[in-house]
Amino acid sequence: MSDLKGALIGCGFFAVNQMHGWQDARGADIVAICDRDPGRLKAVGDAFGIARRYASADDLFADGGFDFVDIATTVPSHRPLVELAARNRIPVICQKPFAASMADAKAMVAACDAAGVPLMIHENFRWQTPIQAARAVIDRGDIGTPFWGRVSFRSGFDVFSGQPYLAKGKRFIIEDLGIHSLDIARFLFGDATAITARTSRVNPAIAGEDVATMLLAHADGMTSIVDCSYATKLPVEPFPETLLEVDGTLGTLRLGKDYRLTVHGPSGTTVSDVPPTLLPWASRPWHNIQESVAAIQQHWVNALSSNRPPDTSGHDNLKTFALVEAAYASAERGQTVELQEFL
Repeated sequence: MSDLKGALIGCGFFAVNQMHGWQDARGADIVAICDRDPGRLKAVGDAFGIARRYASADDLFADGGFDFVDIATTVPSHRPLVELAARNRIPVICQKPFAASMADAKAMVAACDAAGVPLMIHENFRWQTPIQAARAVIDRGDIGTPFWGRVSFRSGFDVFSGQPYLAKGKRFIIEDLGIHSLDIARFLFGDATAITARTSRVNPAIAGEDVATMLLAHADGMTSIVDCSYATKLPVEPFPETLLEVDGTLGTLRLGKDYRLTVHGPSGTTVSDVPPTLLPWASRPWHNIQESVAAIQQHWVNALSSNRPPDTSGHDNLKTFALVEAAYASAERGQTVELQEFL
């Protein structure tokens, strides 16, 4: 079978990582790129040797010649671009956050369902090597049945220098970062039925919240805490590491700084390092995220080639996006919110 041909829409800050990931992917090649900014279009096209370049998504789809499209644009453009792909019956990857609203997210899923094309959300954090290692421990039953967990991302890293638009939105940390942490909680502990959230803004120079603490009630009775901060000044900056704590009926799991995994169970205690691979095109400390980009894109190629739904399909990500919406509603109302309200 010949390699799948892909097109990338959006040549901004994060798309360079995706282009490197596509270069590494087995079974796929990017043959066309699209961006309204001629400078970014030229920079990415020249860097990766892409001859087909478009300023208009309509023109890109009119010419065709590709098997899937990777949408790496900002949120307001997601719905029209996903629906454009669906009308052209082209399988589509969409960057997170999925949509501007739950209604838009559901409409995008419905459009792809009606067209019979796969839709995957680029929810890459669950594909990080240390997160996958923790999931393997849980799946093996090394700590028994989990009954309590914590997913923590606390940092003082200046994310605004590379992505200044993040400082302007009324929603920030839950929508941009917390969505990853909430997805990790779903991936490790199963779906949630209710959430209680509190947020605050410590940095006066931004418009949205930069601290969020969320308590999740999971369907099987488990409780987890998801906490995120870009206002936490630590002696050693942990960015961009996600730390984990899991208590089970037979033992405990702790994923600490520098990707150190400690598992305690009936057979004793093991300590191991589960670092991400530093890919040739990656750079520290971003290599953890960059490796997960390559991993989720390879997953997409494998899923598309074998005609099976991707793990972070549109349908699956509606549950993660519902947690984001419910978290904001809970913080605003000052009360626990049931997830069913948003699903």
